[in-house]
Amino acid sequence: MSLQLCVAQLNFVVGDVRGNAQKIIQSAHELYQKGGRVLITPELALCGYPAEDLLLRPSFIQACDDALDEVRLALRPYKDLHVVVGHPHGVAQRAKSVSLIQSVNRATVLSEGEVVAFYDKQKLPNYQVFDEQRYFKPGHKPCVFEIQGVRVGLLICEDAWFESPAVGAAQAGAQVLVVLNASPYHMGKGAEREKAMAERALQTGLPIVYAHLVGAQDEVVFEGGSFAINAQGQVCARAPSFKECLFEMELSDLNPQSSTPLSLALKGAVYEPLSLEEELWSALVLGVKDYVQKNGFPSVLLGLSGGIDSALVMALAVDALGPDRVHAVMMPSPYTASISVIDANEMAQRMGVRYTELSIVPEFEAFKSTLAPLFEGRGEDATEENIQARVRGTLLMALSNKFGSIVLTTGNKSEMATGYCTLYGDMAGGFAVIKDVCKTMVYRLARWRNEHDPYGTCVAPIPERIITRPPSAELRPDQTDQDSLPDYEILDGILARFMEEDQSVQDILDAGYSPQDVAQVTRLIRLNEYKRRQAPLGIRVTHRSFGKDWRYPITNRFHG
Repeated sequence: MSLQLCVAQLNFVVGDVRGNAQKIIQSAHELYQKGGRVLITPELALCGYPAEDLLLRPSFIQACDDALDEVRLALRPYKDLHVVVGHPHGVAQRAKSVSLIQSVNRATVLSEGEVVAFYDKQKLPNYQVFDEQRYFKPGHKPCVFEIQGVRVGLLICEDAWFESPAVGAAQAGAQVLVVLNASPYHMGKGAEREKAMAERALQTGLPIVYAHLVGAQDEVVFEGGSFAINAQGQVCARAPSFKECLFEMELSDLNPQSSTPLSLALKGAVYEPLSLEEELWSALVLGVKDYVQKNGFPSVLLGLSGGIDSALVMALAVDALGPDRVHAVMMPSPYTASISVIDANEMAQRMGVRYTELSIVPEFEAFKSTLAPLFEGRGEDATEENIQARVRGTLLMALSNKFGSIVLTTGNKSEMATGYCTLYGDMAGGFAVIKDVCKTMVYRLARWRNEHDPYGTCVAPIPERIITRPPSAELRPDQTDQDSLPDYEILDGILARFMEEDQSVQDILDAGYSPQDVAQVTRLIRLNEYKRRQAPLGIRVTHRSFGKDWRYPITNRFHG
């Protein structure tokens, strides 16, 4: 016995239900022509994930029902082909209580124009970026369907992280588990998934096929990397990460001559996991590419300062979109070092992007002149520094309005955490590419990118001096970041413990950080919540980002 399975590891678009349906139909056709008989789509593939409050609109649920019917009818000619489709099902309504929600997160098995079976997700995650209890009611029954003598049990994403749904499928007679997934990326998540599924395989004694989404939606990224685990808990197939593919694997009987029940084995290509830096780079590139292209922006703009953050964002943008769709604008002020202009120009030339220099000196002086009567008797301070950043933000947004390009902001997670950024200045823009990348990782990524050219766009794009110079906002004479902040190694360590791991101040002090540094960093994190609420959304790459993961009140007197 041999059965060809295929995971449709594809990039589905939220709300494009007709387009997603056609993508599934085309994939089914391609698989059938090659002899495959089971196609598995990711979780909620038909509507895209996460569809958020679209799921509360009756017209949206109806459109999904219509699209599923379109797929069902298109499969009539394909004898013995089974297609597992992830989609919402039910009656949507604006509910004041989750108990009124009628929709379910469903996987439906289609074959030859008929609905063969369906499964409703049992475990609805409600943490980090997940809000599934807002939209769905849980299912309660296992689903096992048969194809060519093999009994296949269905699970959806979170179900497989818990014991009861998998055991329920096994008790219902499943011989292999198929798991539909849309699990957002964060660093190290792939290894976590494989470990969890290995535990589930050992627990149930069943092989597992894990079908995962690829693509980006707003702030979350899905990296693909679909895989299969054998009954012994070992990876026996793994798809490439961050790439669309129809990933095929074979399910066969280990003992075809035996009269005992089937003992099934899975096998397929095994792509190697990426290094941390390549994984993170790929996630950021995909996040930029999908946000820009799915939202119809023709190109991107960014302020290129000659510093490490904007250099990294430009390299990511070029790898995502190509140099012809990237416009870098250098906007020197009275305090911009000449080497910053030189380095920015050199990097723009290396990457082949459009490069413009716009001095902000006249505008800066005009602002100061206008405000001079009101500021009389007061010395220059952060006010004048912020004026420079806001002039730059105004110029970039003017170019965006005129030409339709989206502005990419260049602030990193360390700056967003501590408020080392200017509201309506360098925070002005449409998409924050490295919003969830701490400063120490910025340097690691820059060095990695200079040693690798994964997209064939440019070898060593970032001038070495940009990486080795002390970081500076260059908004006053001889300024460096460490005039105002602890060393980034210290800052990022405290940030990870306090913000990402929810450690207490005492826990952080016990880890060896100085009371002064801990007090300063935690105080700045609390004080700058109001800024972060007004920042553009950005790509989530850690298990806790300043976005849906972080929902702290702005008005807040708790200091623990």
